[in-house]
Amino acid sequence: MPAISLHRAFERMPRHRHGEGYVALVLAGGYVEAGDRGRLRVEAGQAVVHGSYESHGNAFSGAGARVLNLPVFGAPAGEPLGHVDDADAIARLAERDVGQAAELLRQTFRPSAVRLNDWPDLLAAALAADTNLALAEWAAAMGIAPQSLSRGFRQAYGVSPKRYRLELRALQALRRLPAWQGSMAMLAAETGFADQAHLTRAIVALTGRTPKRLTG
Repeated sequence: MPAISLHRAFERMPRHRHGEGYVALVLAGGYVEAGDRGRLRVEAGQAVVHGSYESHGNAFSGAGARVLNLPVFGAPAGEPLGHVDDADAIARLAERDVGQAAELLRQTFRPSAVRLNDWPDLLAAALAADTNLALAEWAAAMGIAPQSLSRGFRQAYGVSPKRYRLELRALQALRRLPAWQGSMAMLAAETGFADQAHLTRAIVALTGRTPKRLTG
C-alpha cells in the first residue's frame, strides 16, 4: 500500500531528515517547507523531491494536508518542487503499484517552485551558493544585527545559520564520496572543512556512518 500521511491544521513538523530520498505529492491542503534547498510553498497537485539525508521542516496550512510519499525518481539536482498533471490518478495507481505511480509522477513532473524571499531565504540561497560565506559580513551588508541573524534564521529554518552551512557542506561531501578518488583530507579541504576529522564528524552526524563505512 502507498504511504499516505495526514497532517492537522497548523501542525508544525520540526526539521528532520530521511536516509532515503523520496517524493512527497500533496493530494490536499498545503504547507511551507523550509529545507536544504530553500523555503517552498507547496500546494495540492504539487510534488517535492527530497534527496537522501536532506533536512527539512514543515508548517502546515489551516487546511492541514494529505500527502502521498513515493520512491524518489531521480537525483536531487535541479528544481525540487513542481506540478503534476493528475495527482489523483497517481494516488489511484499507487494503490496497485507504487513503482508505476512513481514513474507516472516522474513523467508528468513540471518544475514550478514558489519560493519565499525573506532575508532568511536569501541567506539560505547565499550559503548554498558559497558555504564559505562570511556570516558577519553578510549580516552587515544587509543591515542585520548578528544576534538577529541567528534568531531570525532559526525561526524560519529550525537551525542556526552555522549549523545550516555545516550540513550543506556535509551533503556536498556525501554526494562526492562515491566517485571520489583522492584522500579524505583532500575532500575535507575542497568542501570547506578544517580537516579530515571535522569532515568525518559532520558525515557521521548526518548519516550515522563514517565515510569509510559509506563507501566500503
